[in-house]
Amino acid sequence: MIGAQILMESLIREGVTAMFGYPGGQVLPIFDALYDSPIKFILTRHEQGAVHAADGYARATGKVGVCLATSGPGATNLVTGIANAYMDSIPIVAITGQVKSFLIGNDAFQEADVTGITRPITKYNFLVKDVRDLTRVVREAFYIASTGRPGPVVIDIPSDIQQQNTEFVWPEKVAIRSYHPTYFGHPGQIKKAAKLISSSKKPVLYVGGGIISSAAHQALRELAEKIQAPVTWTLMGIGAFPSAHPFALGMLGMHGTAYANHAVTAADLIIAVGARFDDRVTGRTDTFAPTAKIIHIDIDPSSISKNTRVDVPIVGDAKNILGELLEQIKKRPDTSAWLKEVDGLKKKYPLRYKDGDKIKPQYVVEQICEATGGEAIITTEVGQNQMWAAQWYKHSHPRTFISSGGLGTMGFGFPAAMGAKVGCPDKTVIDIAGDGSIQMNIQELATCVCNKINVKIAILNNGYLGMVRQWQELFYKKRYSHVCITSPDFVKLAESYGAVGIKVTKKEDVRPAIEKMLSIENTVIVDFRVEPEENVYPMVPAGEAINKMIEGLA
Repeated sequence: MIGAQILMESLIREGVTAMFGYPGGQVLPIFDALYDSPIKFILTRHEQGAVHAADGYARATGKVGVCLATSGPGATNLVTGIANAYMDSIPIVAITGQVKSFLIGNDAFQEADVTGITRPITKYNFLVKDVRDLTRVVREAFYIASTGRPGPVVIDIPSDIQQQNTEFVWPEKVAIRSYHPTYFGHPGQIKKAAKLISSSKKPVLYVGGGIISSAAHQALRELAEKIQAPVTWTLMGIGAFPSAHPFALGMLGMHGTAYANHAVTAADLIIAVGARFDDRVTGRTDTFAPTAKIIHIDIDPSSISKNTRVDVPIVGDAKNILGELLEQIKKRPDTSAWLKEVDGLKKKYPLRYKDGDKIKPQYVVEQICEATGGEAIITTEVGQNQMWAAQWYKHSHPRTFISSGGLGTMGFGFPAAMGAKVGCPDKTVIDIAGDGSIQMNIQELATCVCNKINVKIAILNNGYLGMVRQWQELFYKKRYSHVCITSPDFVKLAESYGAVGIKVTKKEDVRPAIEKMLSIENTVIVDFRVEPEENVYPMVPAGEAINKMIEGLA
């Protein structure tokens, strides 16, 4: 086989059934091999759309997402999406073409040092210099991307390597001498953790995306119910624990629920699982959970004690360690008084907004949740729309909330929805968007219509770059510098691509529009004209303690 054929056969053996990308000169041999391949290839309209789609596919399915681009600008257009996957620990393999191997370093046409550019934002990357290495490289790339703390891997393949001949030899096992993720926690540390839990009076489980990556959601629920502890989660942890469960505190942090932030501040024990104590969660680290001991469970040892002090570190897979903890905890802590205190916090600091005759964005999200029974896959763009979606759509299952957390990438939600729908064709997939973010990858409407990827887009259209405007209102004396945006007629725009557009300007039309959107077998944009200067509350100002929130009704 030639290298391009070897690549296709290797991808098939890795279980790849769909991939996203864009052709170009240095990947022509690969696209020629794709012509005869059973792999479904989704031609996006921009490489950034392809990498975000691969990311959304991975988050929705738990499989490795795959994207393909040519050298130079094709590869560099993937960079933002690769960084996004890296920050959120998402397993993707990005395959890029490269100029002929003997031209590398000569500033050849459409040459870029892809491995150098992506080294800080990948778990690992490969430049293939010998066609005989290609099967091993593909095998290792998928193994590295999907094991341990997941993440993106880049395979850069010069065009002459794609055309060289060799025998196809598939390595059945992967053996990387320097890479051995720890999956089982240290028994002594688990015993320490169990002892701390048994003696605690005010425990809180604080969980992140690691619960979802490890499929530990059931073990998490069992632990919460066994020790009778409330559960709070990060943006990446949404869906790890049912929102309707009586122990659910909702999201914590900058735009988390006030009662979650107050509960964490009052806790005597924080059991952190698959979360990295991000600055949007902790606020001022010296005031975060000031009276609590901290147990930190994470598969990545570099995440432990990086941002905050930890009393009992446990390195390993969340599902395995929670299972071991369940066995080790012999004495259930007495949390009855604590649960009453937490219920009091929920009553005192409810998540709320001031409803009225105008369309409130929170109301739109609530109606989407009711109309879908909370069973849709929700993707988001970044900004106010993201936070309202996180606050007001109630999830019961993992892998149903897909959002850009660590990097905060505007333009992520729509192509991610596209990838999620390809991975889960029988699911309703809705992108909750802002009028700013949605325009960053709006060209993927063509991809959706051409491939009958029937995603739904709910635009919370307030005429602003909303989150930046909110900060300018609160901290820059309402000096609105370049945040007022003029958007196109989204109905006409949708129709020009062959999609369906609906415009909503009255509150009484919100629910009928959502039901119409869900009933249409096509990609649909609904342009909800919401209250322009509505703010996201609660809000923890930057650098402040998480229990020092701005709480208001916009």
